[in-house]
Amino acid sequence: MKRKSADVSSDHSTAEATIPVVPKTTSLEFGGIVGAHLMVLGLPVGVLAITLMCSKESCDLLRLPSPPGAANAYFDVAMTLVFLGWILFHAVIAVLPVGSFARGQPLRDGTKLIYRCNAFIALELSILLYCGLAVMGVPLWLAYDRFLQLAVTAIIFSSALSVYLYHRAQAAPNKDLAAGGNSGNMVYDFFMGKELNPRIGALDLKFFFELRPGLIGWVVLDLCFVAKACMVNGNPPPALLLITLFHFWYVADALWFEEAILTTMDIVHDGFGFMLAFGDLVWVPFMYSLQARYALEHSVEWSIPMLVAFLALHGE
Repeated sequence: MKRKSADVSSDHSTAEATIPVVPKTTSLEFGGIVGAHLMVLGLPVGVLAITLMCSKESCDLLRLPSPPGAANAYFDVAMTLVFLGWILFHAVIAVLPVGSFARGQPLRDGTKLIYRCNAFIALELSILLYCGLAVMGVPLWLAYDRFLQLAVTAIIFSSALSVYLYHRAQAAPNKDLAAGGNSGNMVYDFFMGKELNPRIGALDLKFFFELRPGLIGWVVLDLCFVAKACMVNGNPPPALLLITLFHFWYVADALWFEEAILTTMDIVHDGFGFMLAFGDLVWVPFMYSLQARYALEHSVEWSIPMLVAFLALHGE
């Protein structure tokens, strides 16, 4: 029995020794350590600046914004609860026993992670939720009225998430680290992401945030702008409807082919840190919806033939 135990231990040690070690990151991206510092500080400021520079009064990125002085212009308890509820809503859907399964790319030890793919179902449920709330008379246009507060909440949440991801990665084994976020510099690794596939139970955090709350949130924000237009003018402008349709088509296509993201650089190579967390939760929904917000706030007159031409070009 002792000999058998020793053999098993030896085999286990050999198996561990065959797993490639993640070396220290020496080739730094995005301007290296200086670039990482600048982006961690500059990206949130940039999003807030663009949000303030593009308003009902003007949308000129060369015009210095006039920041609101009141604290409640940046933070709203109701919007914070809405944002957290939105994250929880999608986290619950992500772990429901519905949808299909897909295998990821081989990891360093040769194994493949299993992912539950039901993001398109999440999109359908999100649209049903939106329609249900609209029928109930919930003021969905408040997402437009309190757009800045929502953006600030998303920035705070993505930053807190990134801190959590960095600290949990300190206890992760070497085999679970990302090749690009193991430099030893705290800010650079915080920005790039240190752990490759952080999971909480059945929830793969990177896979979840990559396609769920932010990407679907972008479409829902567009729809809230449509609700605002209906409340103010009775009918939303055709430009806003067309932009919303195009954005919805883009997102629906991505979610229908959800398993395709398992072959992308974000999933296969990049760690999950501030770069992806901020991009998924702040940059995508709040910057990509800028077109729809502009169409709502500024008169964009498109003739019927022009609208038809846009549709035809999009179909191509």
